[in-house]
Amino acid sequence: MALENQWFQGLVDLEVYPILDLENRKIKEVISRAKCQLDQLGAAEMTGFLTPHGVKKLTEESVQMEQSAYWNALTGNAYLDEPEASLPENHIRRWTESTSLGAVGYDQFPEHFLLRRIYEWEPFMNFIREVLSLPKLYRYADPMGALNLSVMKKGDYLRWHFDQSDFVTSLAVRNSEVGGEFEYAPRIRAPKNENYEDVGKLLKGDRTKVVTIPNHPGTLLVFQGRYSIHRVTEIQGETSRLIGLFGYADEPGVMSSDYLRKIRYGRTSPLKQGI
Repeated sequence: MALENQWFQGLVDLEVYPILDLENRKIKEVISRAKCQLDQLGAAEMTGFLTPHGVKKLTEESVQMEQSAYWNALTGNAYLDEPEASLPENHIRRWTESTSLGAVGYDQFPEHFLLRRIYEWEPFMNFIREVLSLPKLYRYADPMGALNLSVMKKGDYLRWHFDQSDFVTSLAVRNSEVGGEFEYAPRIRAPKNENYEDVGKLLKGDRTKVVTIPNHPGTLLVFQGRYSIHRVTEIQGETSRLIGLFGYADEPGVMSSDYLRKIRYGRTSPLKQGI
């Protein structure tokens, strides 16, 4: 392999995660553990995916990018939709919370930035596909939503919610000083059981089903959030929380709606074509 193509050397811990060869016994064991975690808890946590040097380099680049983030505050329910008007006033779909955070879109990343190179790296995507037990995996076609840097500063909070996609892949870059913890309730609902009773208890403060995943820089997380409600606790202190979000799907051509683009990036059109 040509030297210029070995940008990942020293950044990804290929001793622990030898993703260049998915037939390797060690990576097969990693994949097997991750699949078990997904089956049992809906989340596969892979600590130390980045080396300390990799965390340092991604942090340096992400700090450069965070000033470009579009910050937004909005209020909504846990289902990311507009509740039907016919629902009773006390229905849990009418329960709302505020969210505030910033996002940098895919079209804002220079081609050489490491977060983008990891996202576009074929061995990385193949590894994620194996963890998810999918026959094929595709990058989002969306020129803004395919790759994001999530930026949360002092006072920011991501409310309890279910995802509208089957899975999300994230890479922790930097912690906040206090707060910024990822909390979720595994499998609290199912395809044929909304379980409004337990969801309602959680939203009103019952933490019986809540699991916390510490936000260690360098950790790779594959999370199935369609049926596991989750949130990020309020950020405290002056250090921002920085997370890379990778957009993959099990079918080609996935795009964000104009509504989601507007609230996430403050615009509906990409800054440049050809992303």
